Amino acid sequence: MTARLAHIFRHPIKSVGYEEIRSAPLTKGRVLPFDRVWAIAHEGAKFDAPLSEWASKTNFVRGVAAPGLMAVQAKTQDDGTIELAHPDLWHLRIAPDRAEDQVKLIEWLRPLWPENRPAPRSVESVAGAALSDMPDPYVSILSLGSLAALSQRAGTPMSPHRFRGNLWVDGWNAGAERDLIGRRLKIGATELEIAMPITRCRATCANPETGSADIDTLALLDAQWGDHEFGLYATVITGGEIARGDSVEVL
Repeated sequence: MTARLAHIFRHPIKSVGYEEIRSAPLTKGRVLPFDRVWAIAHEGAKFDAPLSEWASKTNFVRGVAAPGLMAVQAKTQDDGTIELAHPDLWHLRIAPDRAEDQVKLIEWLRPLWPENRPAPRSVESVAGAALSDMPDPYVSILSLGSLAALSQRAGTPMSPHRFRGNLWVDGWNAGAERDLIGRRLKIGATELEIAMPITRCRATCANPETGSADIDTLALLDAQWGDHEFGLYATVITGGEIARGDSVEVL
């Protein structure tokens, strides 16, 4: 199959904003740089701040509990600050490592967070680790062909941002990636090994443009493929630079 890398997305703050980048360096055994560097713990978190190691996603604010979070867009500036935008909120520009900006971030997203949930309490990060959903340093890989098939079943185009993936491949047949577990991919000069499928939650039901739940994505996945899996987790085996337009080869 002839395929290419169509999109590279990262999410500097877990569940709070997405941004597209043109290229990125991949390092063996590491996640996509600047992806899920920070996460916002809530008052029900099962650890004492500050966080010293990876912790389960259940400790943090997420789109599954607050669909409005899915509409946050992020833009990393040249000075390392992050600008956040939402259709219902003002733009916010912060340096997430600064204590005063962490307070601003928590207050900014508070209108998006349900009152019946444990309130956001702190912005956390772990040196050298990503606060992804999985403890392993995975890069996620998804297929535009599968997204098109799911959109056809939904009867409306679906944004890739529903799925918070890193690398989107164009040129694979719908569902073809499901046969790649254990295989290796060559993207540009890099190699990645497919580890496992990604099981989806109801956060994907929210429209990334509006922050409102509008499609039962899990029901669509079940009807299309008989499960709730969409996308793949992969481990970087050989590092290097990747860029949009790079060829994607199944080894």
